[in-house]
Amino acid sequence: MIADDDDILHMRDDEPSVAGAPAANTSPWCVLLVDDDRGVHEVTRLALQDFVFEGRPLELLNAYSGQEGRAVFQSRKNIALAIIDIIMETEDAGLELARYVRTELHNRYTRLVMRTGFSTTAPEDAAIRDYEIDDYTHKAELTAQKLRTLLYSKLRSYRDVCLLQQRAAALDDQLTSAQAHLIQSEKLASIGQLAAGVAHEINNPIGYIFSNYGTLDGYLRELLGLLEAYEAAEPHCQDAVSLQQIRARKSAMDLPFVKEDIPTLMRESKEGIVRVRGIVQDLKDFSHVDALHEWQYCNLNQAIESTLNVVNNEIKYKADVVRRYGNLPEVQCMASQINQVVLNLLVNAAHAIGPERGVITVGTDSNCTHAWITVGDTGSGIAPDVLPRIFNPFFTTKPVGKGTGLGLSLSYGIVQKHNGSITVRSEPGQGSEFRVTIPLHQKEHHD
Repeated sequence: MIADDDDILHMRDDEPSVAGAPAANTSPWCVLLVDDDRGVHEVTRLALQDFVFEGRPLELLNAYSGQEGRAVFQSRKNIALAIIDIIMETEDAGLELARYVRTELHNRYTRLVMRTGFSTTAPEDAAIRDYEIDDYTHKAELTAQKLRTLLYSKLRSYRDVCLLQQRAAALDDQLTSAQAHLIQSEKLASIGQLAAGVAHEINNPIGYIFSNYGTLDGYLRELLGLLEAYEAAEPHCQDAVSLQQIRARKSAMDLPFVKEDIPTLMRESKEGIVRVRGIVQDLKDFSHVDALHEWQYCNLNQAIESTLNVVNNEIKYKADVVRRYGNLPEVQCMASQINQVVLNLLVNAAHAIGPERGVITVGTDSNCTHAWITVGDTGSGIAPDVLPRIFNPFFTTKPVGKGTGLGLSLSYGIVQKHNGSITVRSEPGQGSEFRVTIPLHQKEHHD
């Protein structure tokens, strides 16, 4: 087909990008003819009107100057071949267009063929090299048959270059994905190390604070007892001046309130210290810092509780947690990795819940061979077209910068390493439930 003059200003911008092989076998091969001689355009159109390559027709675009050629290249990203006259509005307009395509648009895919009607005008070797010009010919030598042969050759070259680039891009994506996996694996490993380090650093000061609290509590009880003895002796004081001073001090400090408030303050302080000690222990359990071997039997319910405490700040403002734990036997697993899976599921559940407070339900159960963990939420749910892709690396529905798309993918890999499975049931607007199933006993251990 041939484009009219107005097509230069109204090119479609929905064509597949030249950054890869042409997207569809039915899409036409796009060829641009840049020549200021309208007769050349008509002859070329007649010569190529029934041209077909690999079952696909030709779309011939027309430009009548170097500037119009630039406009076409700016609007169309899938030009396979450009046949460019050298002399148009200037003596080197064609070469300037070639330079523009290669150096300013950074287009390395379109095949460039230069031609001229003057036998003395030819691109210099440096221009052919620098602008990656594929061919040069005189107009008089370019018969209809030679033109068609030229197109077959250059379209084949364009196709091969695009396919090669597509494969290189796919390989680059794989390498990037592998590198990201390694980086994320290191991050996950560092979480356990960080938790263990924090637990160790906090444990020592908490230890002596707790010890000092016990001593302080004893001292305060003795002082309050002594104070009661002094109060009992107060009516028997014969020194009027001393008695007046004592009563003034009691009134100023509101002694009844202080005696009532001290036990409350001590009780709340003890609760806080006990809470911090619990968090430290949860960090140790989460990181499994005390483990002698990576594979060991653990209590899944206790592991989940430790993880819930670690991720509590992420959940407490979004949802209430409902626990439905079964009576489980101990399960042979890599506890820190299972904790990481549960953490990912809990965080995702919290993120799925909208502005209205929701519910996250965590459950466990088992049979004679397997144990399973379920994490459900009352969030937004997952669309059916998205559901098959949620375990793919780098796939995420979160805004840019809010998620890596690796959490579920890495969780899937951890569960696979445990010879288990992870499944999901979801309904848009109704929430989701993930189920992690692993064997009670591992037949083989892999480092």
